[in-house]
Amino acid sequence: MVALGAGGGEAVIAEWIERRLPELIEEHGVVGAQVAVLHDGQIVDAAAGVRNSVTKEPVTSETLFQIGSITKVWTATLIMRLVNEGLLDLDRPVRDVLPEFQIADEAAAKVITPRQLLCHTAGFEGDLKFETGSGDDLLAKYVGLLATAGQVSPPGELYSYCNSGYAVLGRIVEVLRGKPFRAVLGELADSLDVTAATSRADHARHEMADGHLKGLPVTEHLPESWVAGGSVLATTARGLLGFVRMHLSTNEFDAMRERQATHPDFGTGEWWWGLGWELSNHEGGEVIGHTGMTVGYVAMLRVVPAAGVAVALLVNGGDEAGPVFGAIFDHLLGELAGVRKRKFPDVPVEPTPVDPDKVVGLYRCSALDVHITPADRGRVKVRQVGRDPISAALLSTEECEYVHLKDDILIAVDKSGVLPLGGRDENGRVGWVHWSRAAMRV
Repeated sequence: MVALGAGGGEAVIAEWIERRLPELIEEHGVVGAQVAVLHDGQIVDAAAGVRNSVTKEPVTSETLFQIGSITKVWTATLIMRLVNEGLLDLDRPVRDVLPEFQIADEAAAKVITPRQLLCHTAGFEGDLKFETGSGDDLLAKYVGLLATAGQVSPPGELYSYCNSGYAVLGRIVEVLRGKPFRAVLGELADSLDVTAATSRADHARHEMADGHLKGLPVTEHLPESWVAGGSVLATTARGLLGFVRMHLSTNEFDAMRERQATHPDFGTGEWWWGLGWELSNHEGGEVIGHTGMTVGYVAMLRVVPAAGVAVALLVNGGDEAGPVFGAIFDHLLGELAGVRKRKFPDVPVEPTPVDPDKVVGLYRCSALDVHITPADRGRVKVRQVGRDPISAALLSTEECEYVHLKDDILIAVDKSGVLPLGGRDENGRVGWVHWSRAAMRV
């Protein structure tokens, strides 16, 4: 293991990432990637692979990748600037700014706040993929269509990831700034001297990596109306860390790192949501960040504020990107900041049998259905089915057996994931399962 934090500084880090990134993407069949590291105020980066598996143009340090839901941290930053300027109160109803805001539950619509939108506790359907075109009114149209959005849980009660809520936040930015959200987002990037594409049309004006599924360039895209949640924004790994360096150089956005909502235990202990940031449960120190996924792209950002260290890794698809992320982040964050990801739990040798009467059923959210059926030996079978073409393309529909891990948590026998349970009724019957979204029993 190279002692990255010892003598040599950025030169040693650069040598390691330039050597390891090509090795890892070749080993795991990843199409192309960029990695950047912030250390001692300096950013070093490396690129490997190709932008397109057919045309074979190489990925360079100037290639833009979609960063997916990491965009939410940018949107939250724009919201916090409004708060800091006294233009927005996070704890007043959204309707103070958007009187037209409606969802199916009028009682909820009257009380939902920007804070709840930021930390995914507003409670309404979160993955509504409304296509509203690409004009400057795309967010206004999207918010208008939310009038039919169902309420999953009371506002403020349950964390459930909500892309729809970030569209509302984007519209708040537009109204209070008096200009399209994409223009405000672009102004933020320009102020940081970061190259970014903030619209689908912008992609064609830059050196873009193409997203890939199963090794082939994608033709499907998330709706541009999700721009504030992460369907469009593209930048480089270096540019992403320019954004992070701004956050670490000021206390203007410290409130974004305060715990707001608890995420269910996914096997390594509780973790939390701040205002836009994920607050991870690591050994050795506080780690904040976000992960982004659009069709054919995966992006990951992790920051250790106390150490002034950050790592960004962007990929444009491939066979198995997970091990590439693991190898890069485990090594760099461990060596440079002394933090380690908590160990994923082992499958119990003799697990407590799962009670099918309490767990078996169909669970639903706006993106997918979760089918849980009985299996032998005290197990259950779990299968996810996307409810729209894009969700179906991103999800594996392979059925997997789960056993009881601990408390209200199931674990896949192949260790591919865990499934928290909750919302039990007076008879102990499970009301929801969680996969970062709460899927409610039908």
